[in-house]
Amino acid sequence: MATATATMTSKGQVTIPKAIREALGIHEKSRLMFVIEGDSARMVPIGGRTLMELAGSLPVQEPWPGMAAAREAYRQELAEDFVRGDS
Repeated sequence: MATATATMTSKGQVTIPKAIREALGIHEKSRLMFVIEGDSARMVPIGGRTLMELAGSLPVQEPWPGMAAAREAYRQELAEDFVRGDS
């Protein structure tokens, strides 16, 4: 297992050490996904992966309610925004 350390800048930027970039095959413009796991984070390169390959990579907080329920929740949110004057 490759390990390395890095320091975060005041702007929240971190340079990924060369050994880690090479081990993961990441380069400039590579897309990365960060997943929180308890008190740590995992970085996963996502470049070139299909949506199906990424399925299940994030924990599910609640079951999918179905399209009808999702549409109704969206309509409700739009209505609340309209009443508040946010739209």
